[in-house]
Amino acid sequence: MTGFIDLSGKRALVTSGTRGAGAATVALLADLGATVLTAARSTPSTMPPAIFVAADLTTVEGCALVTNAVQDRLGGVDILVHMLGGSSSPAGGFAALGEAEWAAELDHNLMPAVRLDRALVPGMVSRGSGVVVHVTSIQHQLPLPEATTAYAAAKAALSTYSKSLSKEVAPKGVRVVRVAPGWIETEASVEFAKRLATQAGTDYEGGKRIIMASLGGIPLGRPAKPQEVADLVAFVVSDRAASITGTEIVIDGGTVPTA
Repeated sequence: MTGFIDLSGKRALVTSGTRGAGAATVALLADLGATVLTAARSTPSTMPPAIFVAADLTTVEGCALVTNAVQDRLGGVDILVHMLGGSSSPAGGFAALGEAEWAAELDHNLMPAVRLDRALVPGMVSRGSGVVVHVTSIQHQLPLPEATTAYAAAKAALSTYSKSLSKEVAPKGVRVVRVAPGWIETEASVEFAKRLATQAGTDYEGGKRIIMASLGGIPLGRPAKPQEVADLVAFVVSDRAASITGTEIVIDGGTVPTA
C-alpha cells in the first residue's frame, strides 16, 4: 500500500483505534504519513502509533474531550474515521430489550459519529476538503437473530444518517463513505468462535463454521482480517478515491447477497 497512497500532511481522527480493525487502521494511516489521534475508554497496554486520548465516546462529555484534543493537538482533521461500534444487548431477542438497552445501542453505534461530525465536519466544509468514513455493519442489511436486534437497527440509523450527510456536504468538497464489514477475525471474534466450539464439542475451525452458517454462509470461506479493513479505509480516505462519496463499500467475503 505504501507508495500507492500518500497521506503525508493529513490529520486523522480514528475512534476506537486500540484493537482489531481500528488498531490496524491507525497503524496504516500513520505508516502512510498521516498524523493520527485515537481514543478509547482505557489506555491500552501497547500504545498505538498515534496521539492517544482516554475518553468514553458513548457520552457527550467524552466526545467533547476528544474534539478539544483534536483542536488542541491537530488544529482540526482532514480524515475522520468512525470505528467505534459493538453490542452489549442481552440474549432473549426483542422482548429482552428495554429503554436502557435501546438507548445504549444508539449511544454506542450512532451518537458518537453524530456528535463528532457536528463538531469537526464544519471545519472540513470551511476548508473545502475532507473525508468522513462511517464504519457500519452488514447487519443493517442482514441482521442476525435475537441479540443483535437493537445493534442492527442502530447501524441502519448510522447508515441512513451517513447517506444524508454525504449529500449535504459533497457540494462543499467533503466526501462521506460507509464501510460495512461482515465478520472480522479480531481477538474478540476468535474468543467467541472458541466458546461456540467448546459448547458444540468441536475445534476452532468448527466454531468458525458455526458462525459462518449463522450468517447464511461466507462464499469466500473465511472472515475478513483487520488489516484488510484497514487497507480499504486507507484507500477510501486517500486522493485515489477522490470521486467516491455517498456510497457503502461492503467487505464481507460475499455474505450479503447482491441482485
